Amino acid sequence: MRGQIILSHGSDSGPDATKVGVLAEHAEALGWRAIRPDYRREDQLGHAGSVGPRLEKLVAAIDACVEPPVLVGSSMGAFVSALAALERKVAGLFLLATPPAIPGCGRALDLPAGVPTLLLHGWRDEVCPLPALYAFAGARRLPLLLLDDDHRLGASVEAIAAQFRQFLDPIA
Repeated sequence: MRGQIILSHGSDSGPDATKVGVLAEHAEALGWRAIRPDYRREDQLGHAGSVGPRLEKLVAAIDACVEPPVLVGSSMGAFVSALAALERKVAGLFLLATPPAIPGCGRALDLPAGVPTLLLHGWRDEVCPLPALYAFAGARRLPLLLLDDDHRLGASVEAIAAQFRQFLDPIA
């Protein structure tokens, strides 16, 4: 086994969501162990209310790993993955449709320095506006791949999977 990857789905989704499922399959085919926490119960607390409970569940999953995992997240899953990386050592962050803030939660997006990170975002993201994420990535000089897609990134799943494989190679 190459390592462990924890894939966190977005709100109004689940651990079998398309992007998370495809990325988990690709990771497992490459010899990684994929873990997909189910945050649907936490999501019943609303966007701001789910951040703390999601973070607790993700940190517990990280603590159960033998070595620092790669964190993958989509939307709310990306936001919480970034926050978890501030609390625990991780091998990398692969973040999709990342919101720079969750209104009402009291925490803004932040990342630890020195962790390999790739942000992927849709040009037409109607939920997480691109200008705020662009400013976030620019201030930190993070790689940001923009795709001709909306928030769900449903038309870009194969392109995302190809980027994921490239992202994992140097970490493995």
